[in-house]
Amino acid sequence: MESRTEIASLGEFGLIEHLTKNIEIKNASSLVGIGDDAAVIDHFGRQTVLSTDLLLEGIHFDLSYTPMKHLGYKAVVVNLSDIYAMNAIPTQILLSVGFSNRFSLEALDEFYSGVYAACEAYQVDLVGGDTSSSQKGFVISVTAIGEVAPDAFVKRNTAKETDLICVSGELGSAFLGLTLLEREKKIFQETGAQPDLEGQKHIVGRLLKPEARKDIVAYFSDEGILPTSMIDVSDGLSSDIMHICNQSKVGCVLYEDKFPFNEDAKEFAYKLQLDPTACALSGGEDYELLFTIAQSDYEKIKLNPAISIIGYTTQASEGMNLITRGGNKHALVAQGWNHVK
Repeated sequence: MESRTEIASLGEFGLIEHLTKNIEIKNASSLVGIGDDAAVIDHFGRQTVLSTDLLLEGIHFDLSYTPMKHLGYKAVVVNLSDIYAMNAIPTQILLSVGFSNRFSLEALDEFYSGVYAACEAYQVDLVGGDTSSSQKGFVISVTAIGEVAPDAFVKRNTAKETDLICVSGELGSAFLGLTLLEREKKIFQETGAQPDLEGQKHIVGRLLKPEARKDIVAYFSDEGILPTSMIDVSDGLSSDIMHICNQSKVGCVLYEDKFPFNEDAKEFAYKLQLDPTACALSGGEDYELLFTIAQSDYEKIKLNPAISIIGYTTQASEGMNLITRGGNKHALVAQGWNHVK
């Protein structure tokens, strides 16, 4: 039997010291980290970008099928994705957790091992945070801090008419992973049968261990591309393009046959009698970058296999529309993932 260490045996300061004893600072901008009353950051003339997320057990994640290490990794990555969506580079995070006495020190160690794996993968520093007891469930709060060259940040409200609409990577796979895991959880609860994930490692991985698209932001920098607007796809393609259109006061046309899918995920969607397009439009949690660029930048992105051009912006009066594979036009509807079960 695995040993179990009660967290209360360490006390709060002992716990923080235990969880943070192996931190190595990676960024010159991190002047003071964990161990003082507050962190000190100096971005040396660059502008600072801030984002924060609250993740609650039972609403944002389900520990019946989410390993603690994966949860730690994902908690960091989803925040870094918001920094990349501003065309910025993440440099530091603050992490606070609340937990009940059902969690052991070993469970927290697993969670933090995922946090540190993400920090290493994205070269960010954990510079502070807090721990607290929680009446029930696991509570995670992450604040991400990044830097960007003066006025090179990209907002949601700056798309222009006739811009190209682009998205990185693939869409819909995370939703399919969630659908599969929820199905197997229900079967297990009803029958006790062990989960059968049908070899679908890819879609399960897209949900449990997403990655933020630092490669796309690096590509923008290398190619001299400044998107006219950008957002990360966390709520589903339809909701997120509508955020850009509403805030930029433009319309859009999306082409269903231009949506990027993973072929195995698409086949599995059909097996589940789900429409891959619906998964992309309404699924969420893909953490890809959805952005608009001026048509003059077309030559710079057309050869990047990680970027798909899926439509263009129009006058606001033309609305927000999807052209189906059959050539029919449908108004987009916001049915995005709202993180509430």
